[in-house]
Amino acid sequence: MLDTSALLALMEDEPGAERVQTLLQDPAAEVFLPFPVLLEATYISLRQAGEAAAERRYALMRQLPCTELWAVDEPMLLTAARLKATGRVSFADALIAAFAVRNDAVLLHKDPEYESLAPEIRLEALPYKVKR
Repeated sequence: MLDTSALLALMEDEPGAERVQTLLQDPAAEVFLPFPVLLEATYISLRQAGEAAAERRYALMRQLPCTELWAVDEPMLLTAARLKATGRVSFADALIAAFAVRNDAVLLHKDPEYESLAPEIRLEALPYKVKR
């Protein structure tokens, strides 16, 4: 399962980009891309680079060899609510984490907020950004 931070690492060639690329090129791996990741990556791109760049990035994300996840049902909602209540994560991160839990997937990320969910979700952390 790709988190927004992992997808942006790939797009911006940050540390960890090679791990994301390797995963996407692995024919044995099923990589999930939940809709909140598409939403976050698109609005971040809009803010940082403008509409044309955001549209280009969105089109490229939709072409990735991933299984896109669009639906939120009641079990997903309740899982996200539980994760939001027990962890120090944003609404979007709770929903992305719920997609990982409900699909029995490892969440690939660069977001230290997810560490609060470590007891409940399988995580693979990419190198965190160094704050300056």
